[in-house]
Amino acid sequence: MNLIDNLCMNCFEQLTEGSVCSHCGFDNDTVSDMLFLPRKTVLNQRYVVGNVISQESDAITYVGFDTQSKRLVTIRELLPKNIGNRLEGNSDVHIRERYKKSFVDYKRSFIKLWKTLRSMNKLSAVIPVIEVFEENQTVYAVCEKMDYITLRDFLIKNDENIIDWEQARLMFMPVLTTLENLHSNGIVHGGINPDNLVLCADGKVRLLGFCISECNSAQSELEFNENSGYTALEQYDNVHKICPATDIYAFSACIYRALVGTNPPNAVERETNDKLMIPNRIAETIPAHVIKALGAGLQIYPEKRIQQVYDFRELLNAAPSVVAKAEGAKPEKADYVETEEEHIRSQEKQAQKAEKSGKGKVVAIVVIIVAIVAALAVYVIGFTDLLGGNTETTTAPVSVAQVQVPDFCTAGYTESDVQNSGSWNKQFKITFAYEFSKDIAEGVVFKQSVAKGETVNEGTEITLTVSKGIEMATVPDVGGLTKDEAVTKLTEAGFAIKIVSVYNLGEYTPDTVRKLNGMVPAAGTELAKGDEVIIEVYGEVETTTEAATEAVAEN
Repeated sequence: MNLIDNLCMNCFEQLTEGSVCSHCGFDNDTVSDMLFLPRKTVLNQRYVVGNVISQESDAITYVGFDTQSKRLVTIRELLPKNIGNRLEGNSDVHIRERYKKSFVDYKRSFIKLWKTLRSMNKLSAVIPVIEVFEENQTVYAVCEKMDYITLRDFLIKNDENIIDWEQARLMFMPVLTTLENLHSNGIVHGGINPDNLVLCADGKVRLLGFCISECNSAQSELEFNENSGYTALEQYDNVHKICPATDIYAFSACIYRALVGTNPPNAVERETNDKLMIPNRIAETIPAHVIKALGAGLQIYPEKRIQQVYDFRELLNAAPSVVAKAEGAKPEKADYVETEEEHIRSQEKQAQKAEKSGKGKVVAIVVIIVAIVAALAVYVIGFTDLLGGNTETTTAPVSVAQVQVPDFCTAGYTESDVQNSGSWNKQFKITFAYEFSKDIAEGVVFKQSVAKGETVNEGTEITLTVSKGIEMATVPDVGGLTKDEAVTKLTEAGFAIKIVSVYNLGEYTPDTVRKLNGMVPAAGTELAKGDEVIIEVYGEVETTTEAATEAVAEN
């Protein structure tokens, strides 16, 4: 392990100026808390433990270095706060006697959580888990380390701390596919908030902050992960059950924060004053179906909240069948987020109810009478048919369910997102085609054979075209070839060509490509097809005539 002796234990770059890293500024002589693993500890004969990144309610997270892949990782060590420690000179976790039985359950929860996440590495919104293993009387989960900015920090950098719905849709919608799959695998995150929804350097939004389920309830003996405005009521009060709708509440709150610019009120406070007001100037910029979807997701009581991620996503997409279903459910008064204008209008409507109540009763009586007459007519006609008035036997037609085609393209769904969506694969027969694209990231769907919004029979085949990323090719060596030969060779390789004429004193053959440093980029470079290669071509031989001069010595 000599290769790590002179590395900074915070960024794993070479130390060049003593103990203080010139790259990140970390002082490697800083003494760490005895609770934490000593820096440079090697786990599983592979992972070097670096500096502590954070300490959460269930675990300590370290930056680490994978000696096999030579890449940075994060190492998460199960050690819930206030239930254990380490003895000096010993890496083993020492659990206090009263918590030893519980710790066995915590280890089981931790292993199940992180092994399940590891099985879902292909999902676009999860940072890949490399390995889960036991050591030092506890459990570790090792993940890839990615550069990112939190959603909260991203929003703060925007005007008025908000983004518009189109931008939010592209960011949030792919995460819902991952959330749906987490729920189908029995995982409720329980702590979604703008600090653990992160925008990674590869352009994808990912979900961090996974903890064992025992940290997500105020009733647990472990420290409670409360995020005011994002923690659902059922996490404070076990009268209501934590369920997938718990995550829908938190996720809705994140969208609300992104669009409105403020955190929703605390769930406990909302139980006595359940109003979510949006200023009119902001409400005007948010589509009505999105406001209704947020209302469905931010219902205070989980049993009244929208229950499934699939339905919530369809509401956000304004899918007609789901919108109709939601509207037909006769929602409670808080089933939508109320704007200032709507609040005033609702007060006016209540004032008019008493005046119209008398007229309403008369109309209701007339409607009832008409309904009775219609029912009698149907009964008489049906009775006549039974007596022989209509002897023709008919067979009821078999109807095929109609479904609306979703927008697979603009939300940035990946092939794995679609493959892992049970609902889409039940509704359609989905196949994939693949094309190179300079503009679309590899693995992302960017074409669909049936247009979004089209109503088709259930089971209809839809072909989704997935980007193969940028098509690369090696720049061929054309030095010494004629201009025409070089152009042909580069064109066949898929490159654009720019020709630059260079001076020729007669030692080179005109109209040939310069051999030494005559190409930009150089031969052998991997370059995207369609990119430009510059070649230097010798021109005709240049001739010059100089007048003879005679030097005259001055006296």
